[in-house]
Amino acid sequence: MLNSQLAEWLNLIGRWVHLIAGIAWIGSSFYFMWLDSALEAPETPDEKIEGQLWMVHSGGFYQVQRRRIGPGQMPKTLHWFKWEAMITWLSGLFLLAVVYYLSGGAYLLDSSVSAITNAQAVGMSIGLLVAAWFVYDTLFQSALGRSRAATVIAAGLLVGLVYGLTHVLSGRAAYIHVGAILGSCMTLNVWVRILPAQQKMVDATARGEKPDFTNSDKAKRRSVHNTYITFPLLFIMLSNHFPSTFGNRLNWVVLLLIMVAGAGVRHLMVAKNTKQAAWVLWPVGAALVALIYLTAPISAPAAAGPAVPFSAVHAIVGQRCLQCHSANPT
Repeated sequence: MLNSQLAEWLNLIGRWVHLIAGIAWIGSSFYFMWLDSALEAPETPDEKIEGQLWMVHSGGFYQVQRRRIGPGQMPKTLHWFKWEAMITWLSGLFLLAVVYYLSGGAYLLDSSVSAITNAQAVGMSIGLLVAAWFVYDTLFQSALGRSRAATVIAAGLLVGLVYGLTHVLSGRAAYIHVGAILGSCMTLNVWVRILPAQQKMVDATARGEKPDFTNSDKAKRRSVHNTYITFPLLFIMLSNHFPSTFGNRLNWVVLLLIMVAGAGVRHLMVAKNTKQAAWVLWPVGAALVALIYLTAPISAPAAAGPAVPFSAVHAIVGQRCLQCHSANPT
């Protein structure tokens, strides 16, 4: 176990870095998802311009274009967005180790949930972080990857993961581990699938070859996965502050409902036609109503006894209260 003061400082620094990097990553992700959905056809038709957009911000005007660059037309300076994801992930793993692995099981385990040991829980945690990526990536790299069947299978696996973790680890640890697994998949999407696809496109253009934009399309699908995971993951980052969720007897149902609501809201935000996407309000609304019901406090009726005469109260006050609360306390 870590020294308590050292653990507190490591926790503070880790959370600070995690928050800053996460804001940078999510902010850039939100911006590009919005940008792609808001692009308009150029006023003058140009086969090299897929879409463009005018914006005003900070006292200036900006014109943004999404272009298909021909062979040998690579710009001198090309800006990448990648380190935000890596720093967010590494700081998150650092926090997972400091708070859960090195605390002697204080936050990781709950004896009322399971009899698993701290070493077993840590080993399971690391194993799941690795295995979950390979299962997810294999599924979406397979022939099923572009079908709805893959989405249904992934959703079923996620339900099983949430249920299993909440029946092995403490509630708060289970929630955080679901978040760590989702965050790992998001980061590895960036570094294993999205960035290499972009690099192939850049390298082909630099060599004077026509880029294979199928790689770009595959990378775009993984980016869409990431954007739908974002809102559920943001809640999980905050979940330790809300024991009515992770401490609920149906905490796994609560988390799944929050995921449905979060992904649904994100769908509305990225939809090009919000009227056609309005159907998602029904599952989002149903999930929110169910959440309010499940997390409502259950209060037992106050026990009522016989009325106490004032003479008895007066005697108790004189015996136990007057010494300190009289005009001249003894």
